[in-house]
Amino acid sequence: MRTAYSPSLPASVDLDEMKASFKQHGYAVARGLFSDAAVEEIKSSFARIAESGPIPGHFDQLSKEEAAGDPLKEFPRVMHPHRFDPVSRKNLVHPGVLTCLRELMQDDVLAAQSMFYYKPPGSRGQAMHQDNFYLLVEPQTCVAAWTAIDDADPENGGMYLVADTAEEEIACPEKANAAESFTTHFVPTPKGKKAVPCKMKAGDTLFFNGSSIHGSGPNRSQDRFRRSFICHYVPKSTQRISKFYLPLLTPEGQDVMIEANSGGGACGNSWQDGVHWEGGTH
Repeated sequence: MRTAYSPSLPASVDLDEMKASFKQHGYAVARGLFSDAAVEEIKSSFARIAESGPIPGHFDQLSKEEAAGDPLKEFPRVMHPHRFDPVSRKNLVHPGVLTCLRELMQDDVLAAQSMFYYKPPGSRGQAMHQDNFYLLVEPQTCVAAWTAIDDADPENGGMYLVADTAEEEIACPEKANAAESFTTHFVPTPKGKKAVPCKMKAGDTLFFNGSSIHGSGPNRSQDRFRRSFICHYVPKSTQRISKFYLPLLTPEGQDVMIEANSGGGACGNSWQDGVHWEGGTH
């Protein structure tokens, strides 16, 4: 029996349209899923985190002098903020997100990860990749919920997706262009397909399959951050996941453990656990 998630969604969210897009293309957008108040609360919470300084294991911030001109060292991504920040933990199990996920997954949902990206002007992007390369979810896959906290477009480093790649095998990545990407992994776009931009307004949430190829470009704007709150989810029927994402979180906010995946994924068993943190989403 499925959990009774809140059915209340903004009028701008069309679940039937989302389900059709997700099934056909591997991604779908819920416009205005997060209220203006929720967006401001998230933005304010992470502004406080940036002001407070490094948080070992979560936020590896350097001073402006130490960053030496790299904005992503002064404003690095925040990993698993739900493990220390109540606002993140609350929004990891946002009722609207869970309602959409249940329909897209056709299963109950467990939350696996939260992240926050500041992506200030001048930041590099993240090369095209597949999320389940890192999460190692079995026997199915993960789904990302990528919420724009600022308006996002190609100028300020918005998301790009390759449609119809949800059925692609997880690939062992090639080496990315370090001038364009802050991570080293790169999955080429399959022949005959191309990456297309996803323009978003603050409060929009993009959902995509863990095999879908996606990435983001550099922030080439002069004064626009491209902040985003990103979470990953798995079906309740998931049996194994990379140890870096345990414990999982139930919709009711309870920690739960499942088996840690001991396999090496697409790169084989020589794959080093530590670089799983490279992945995730943009």
